[in-house]
Amino acid sequence: MNRTEVILYVADQQRAASFYRTVLETAPSLDVPGMTELDLGGTTLGLMPASDMAALVPGIDIGTGQRCELYLRRPDAAEILARVEPAGGRLLSPVAPRPWGEHVGYALDPDGHVLAVAVV
Repeated sequence: MNRTEVILYVADQQRAASFYRTVLETAPSLDVPGMTELDLGGTTLGLMPASDMAALVPGIDIGTGQRCELYLRRPDAAEILARVEPAGGRLLSPVAPRPWGEHVGYALDPDGHVLAVAVV
């Protein structure tokens, strides 16, 4: 099986890296100008400056606001969400039962991407 990488386009790579490093309590496996990567266990989260992506792919429209939802299933979901606001994000909803049978909380990262964390 190949590993999956999800890349979020961010306004400020260092700010985004600091947010996810703090919230997920994990160190980057790669942190160089233009890309920070965090191992999420089978999936890699990449953080790339939006301006770099726009320069690499002419005609791409990065846009603003919510562009992606990162949905994690973790036993420490409530603890992760408790670190969101001190790290510069915004809590939208604490962990609560959802109609599809999971207990999930929602937050926004500093770039407006949705971070959903479900209890496993």
